[in-house]
Amino acid sequence: MSTYNFKVSISPIEALDLVKQNENANLVHEETHDLGNGSYIGTLIFEKYYMRVKNRVALVVIIDNIYGQTDVRSISTGSSEGMILNFDWGAANSFANSVQDILSDYIISPE
Repeated sequence: MSTYNFKVSISPIEALDLVKQNENANLVHEETHDLGNGSYIGTLIFEKYYMRVKNRVALVVIIDNIYGQTDVRSISTGSSEGMILNFDWGAANSFANSVQDILSDYIISPE
């Protein structure tokens, strides 16, 4: 499992749209909630098959501005080849980092 957390200078809706348009994976679930007063939270769930681990890898992207700035969380999981061995040749890290690459022009602070 790999996780990235960072803040961006654009709204959650803009960030979600950029990730949706540029992520090279199958979008399996999407939801956005307007919390009022300009606050939003959105979730995107992607799935991608990685040959190097012979397995599908899931990517969960959560973007919100509940506490002011737009916060992005990118979590990749399900990448290890077996139940006992938790080694994935970097697949989880690569998938989770793809969101940071997509939004790199807007990152204002990594956490």
